[in-house]
Order: sequence, then structure tokens, then C-alpha cells
Amino acid sequence: MTLAPETTTLRVQLRLAEPDDAAAAAVASADDWFAVCDLSVLIPGRGVAALLPDGRQAALFLDRTGRMYAIDNRDPFTGAAVLSRGLTGSHRGRPFVASPLLKQRFDLASGVCLDDESVRVATYEVRAH
Repeated sequence: MTLAPETTTLRVQLRLAEPDDAAAAAVASADDWFAVCDLSVLIPGRGVAALLPDGRQAALFLDRTGRMYAIDNRDPFTGAAVLSRGLTGSHRGRPFVASPLLKQRFDLASGVCLDDESVRVATYEVRAH
């Protein structure tokens, strides 16, 4: 579904605190969510960087089916905040972003590096609200 920017008021939000268990998730408050941008800013195949309240950065992505992903923007191999500028694709049905520097691929759903499974980036729960 495509929404025209002038007709939507949906904001993309990230969950900043990850509940430890299902019971905690059920009582998670609205304060756990942080608005990062308008949904209209996300374009399939392109990343958007967002500054979080604690100074970290998140990289947000929208795939062609409308599913949103958010991962840490920092490339763990170089330390540079560049993953939002990476190329997106899929490998065996798993959506990924390839770092623009050394080309390591990170699974957008789990954060696991597809080229070195001992390395991962943080993922965030994301929603349009």
C-alpha cells in the first residue's frame, strides 16, 4: 500500500527499551516508543538514519512489501555510522543491508552478519503509529 505524503499523519516509532519477557512486553508503556520520522520519508530500498535520545543512531529501512526494519547504524567492522547508506537485498529470503564500506551483509530482521555470524548489530522493534 502506498500512502501519499500529504495524506498521512503516520510517524515511524522505535521501541527503545526491550522488555525482558512476555509479561513485561504486555505492560510496556507508550514511553518505550520514540518517534523518529514521518512514514513518507521511508522509500523502499533506501535507508534513513535517525539520531536517538542517547546519542546512538538507528538505520531504518522499508522493503517493497511495506515491512519496516530498524538496526544500529554503526558498522561493527569499521565503527563508522554508515549502514543507512548501504545497499539492500535479500539472501535466501532474508532481507539484508550491505555495508557501503567493506560490504558485510547484515540481516535486517535479526541483525546477524550473514558473512560472519559471530558479529551482529542491534535491532529495534519498529512501527508506524
